[in-house]
Amino acid sequence: MKSLKAAFKFVPVLVMAALMISGVDALTAAPVAAFTAIAVAMLTEKLKFNECLDAAMDSVSKILIALFILMFAYAMASAFMSTGVGAAIVNIALGLGVTGKTVAVVGLTVTAVLSVATGTSWGTFAACAPIFLWLNHLVDGNLLLTTAAIAGGACFGDNIGLISDTTVVSSGIQGVEVIDRIRHQGVWSVLCLFITGIIFFICGLGLPGHTTNGADAIAAIPTEVFDFLATERPAAVDLLHQIEAGVPIYMVIPLILVIVLAIMGMSTFICLGAGIVSAYLLGTLAGTIPSFGSYVDLMTAGFSDAGSWVIVMMMWVAAFGGVMGRIDAFAPLSHLVLKISRKVRHLMTCNAILSLFGNAALADEMAQIVTVGPIIKDLVEKNVEGDEKAMYTLKLRNATFGDALGVFGSQLIPWHVYIAFYIGMATAVYPLHQFVGLDIIRYNFMAMTAVGSLVLLTFTGLDRFIPLFKLPAEPDVRLKKENL
Repeated sequence: MKSLKAAFKFVPVLVMAALMISGVDALTAAPVAAFTAIAVAMLTEKLKFNECLDAAMDSVSKILIALFILMFAYAMASAFMSTGVGAAIVNIALGLGVTGKTVAVVGLTVTAVLSVATGTSWGTFAACAPIFLWLNHLVDGNLLLTTAAIAGGACFGDNIGLISDTTVVSSGIQGVEVIDRIRHQGVWSVLCLFITGIIFFICGLGLPGHTTNGADAIAAIPTEVFDFLATERPAAVDLLHQIEAGVPIYMVIPLILVIVLAIMGMSTFICLGAGIVSAYLLGTLAGTIPSFGSYVDLMTAGFSDAGSWVIVMMMWVAAFGGVMGRIDAFAPLSHLVLKISRKVRHLMTCNAILSLFGNAALADEMAQIVTVGPIIKDLVEKNVEGDEKAMYTLKLRNATFGDALGVFGSQLIPWHVYIAFYIGMATAVYPLHQFVGLDIIRYNFMAMTAVGSLVLLTFTGLDRFIPLFKLPAEPDVRLKKENL
């Protein structure tokens, strides 16, 4: 009877997973799962509705700061895409000249930096696929190598970008500051990008060496491709036109300013505010902002975009997690993990594997973050003890698991929605090749490096050699004796 009760408490998770797998978005799945959790709590623990509501509201109150960050993040992302920050980044890279040997490396670098600036992997891929696939065509590069490079690079900023929704959501669920999370994994992320760049460079050594530029690539893009993007990703069309027309180089300053402030450890709000203000001032100087009123409208649209989906979804997810925690729904999973864990590192590795399996099962990185995130958070909080600083570091790693293994892990799962989007976008903007899932996966060295190294470093303890990435070890953290 006790086992049946424990299994029944897990029903809300299965409901959310089933809804997500069937194609229902998180904004609908999360409240359904939350009300299911309340019903289960009332049946199994005889809780009153108000008691469930209190647990839900207490959980929501803990992520309020993340919700405000999301609003400002969306606003800054809109500013960087529209004022010319993104176009300046692309033009600087393309101005160096691109050959068949370097097109994949340049594509990886540009998409990585642009995704940090815009906070979106899908938007980055949509904007860069027309440029780099046609650049590749003109310089006789390896099409699949270049496609995989821009796919992997586009995910870089989604994993570490200050304004990425997956970064903010995964951090909010684990209860950590976004800026702390970025500092924790920053060196590791850059090392992964650097190693991947070397691999792509080596792979391109035997390819042709004649050059071309971005303007030629954009000129080669068929009209029907622009029509497709205008319908599916209108912001990408605006970015392409800015790249073609050219914007002043100094428009990269807002991004540099935000990165420098983040490295200095400034508050997330200071970093975002500096980006928004500097983008306005320099955009006004460059002529990319028609008026102050238009910029205010841009900020309002950013707030609206965040509030219309991500913020509401996060509130429901937090409510779901609060109720599930109130009834100790994840206790059986904790017991299973503890049976195979003799060290905290083992438990953390299990959290990484749970994140990967959740991503594969749900085929959606955000679904994995909001479904598995509360589970791995509960596993640490219920089974590990240590001082406040050490426990906070474990939370930072959990947030990294949710985001990195969600975003980069998606690049290695053939049936994932990420792969489906990239295939559809690539085929539409470059109809000379019929792309399939393995085209994105085969040479996606960025995803392979990130996923493989994250799990390996966590399990072996080799993360101690990477600045700021070291996990606390026994006896600074330890498994609770009563749970062993």
